[in-house]
Amino acid sequence: MAALPHDAGCIFCKIVKGEAPSFKLYEDELTFAIMDINPFMHGHALVLSKGHYPNLHAASDDSVAAVARTAKKIAAAVDDAVKPDGINIVQANGQGAAQSVLHYHVHVLPRRLGDNASLNWSLTPGDQDGIARLAADIRARL
Repeated sequence: MAALPHDAGCIFCKIVKGEAPSFKLYEDELTFAIMDINPFMHGHALVLSKGHYPNLHAASDDSVAAVARTAKKIAAAVDDAVKPDGINIVQANGQGAAQSVLHYHVHVLPRRLGDNASLNWSLTPGDQDGIARLAADIRARL
């Protein structure tokens, strides 16, 4: 397999390479899953392409398929750990879609009935200890 593209200035590339901290959930040849440290909801996880692609349009077909497979796996574990009423799988492309990190990834968003959540959430740091505990719980279910 050819080397995956990398951007040394990208926070997600740094996380994938182990150069920045994360609450890692899962990793395979093409994907890397972590807890979101600015969670939209309790249990919010991210599935990253290991290759640096700024968005879905630039991503390789193999990376898109791998991210989808991993998102399914992570969603099942989050569902089991958090017991939400539902889960959104969200992928944003560009500023107008509130894409805050220009690296292809999807959000696994647990939802509750009546949460009235808007998809353009603000980046508000979550409880890091709580996120770490939940990451361990979800990892155990993978």
